[in-house]
Amino acid sequence: MTSSSPAAPTVGIRERKKARTRAAIQRAALRLFDERGYDATTVEQIAEVAEVAPSTVFRYFATKEDLVLSDAYDPVFLESLRSRPAELPPIPTLRAALRETLAALTPDELAEARRRTVLMLSVPTLRGLSFANFVEVMRTVTALLAERTGRGADDPAIRALTGAAFGIMLDTMVRWADEPDLDLVAALDDALGRLEAGLPL
Repeated sequence: MTSSSPAAPTVGIRERKKARTRAAIQRAALRLFDERGYDATTVEQIAEVAEVAPSTVFRYFATKEDLVLSDAYDPVFLESLRSRPAELPPIPTLRAALRETLAALTPDELAEARRRTVLMLSVPTLRGLSFANFVEVMRTVTALLAERTGRGADDPAIRALTGAAFGIMLDTMVRWADEPDLDLVAALDDALGRLEAGLPL
């Protein structure tokens, strides 16, 4: 036991170093995309600014698109959904999971997420890929909510509810891209609260 115990901190340090390198590469990419445009920026330029080799960029991000699309938020959101009390109805479950996920982000992380959102909405290739990911997450959430309510994932009521909620989330993200000062957490919670209340006009 004494010979193996010192190894644990080493693994932690290694993983933290990898996370820092990954974050530095993504920050460099977003900065260059802002300055030069997505299409005009090369992986070689990103590597130079991040002070790594191009092969290192591809070690962390399989494609150039992943430099924008990749984040850890979807798994955190889905895990938060799974952890909600079983008796909590679907829309309050979604609201609580979103609040918890977004509240954990620092101001810098939120700003970076918004920059990525702007790129996903403005670059055609990224828009298509991000929509595919959006649909995949929606399907996963549909299955989770169906399981929580004892219904099938093809139940029309579950599909309608999830579709309405994700439509609201998409609209709020578009607003956020257009309005830098928008409080994303409050806007999402308010919009989903309106859905929960039956969307009164």
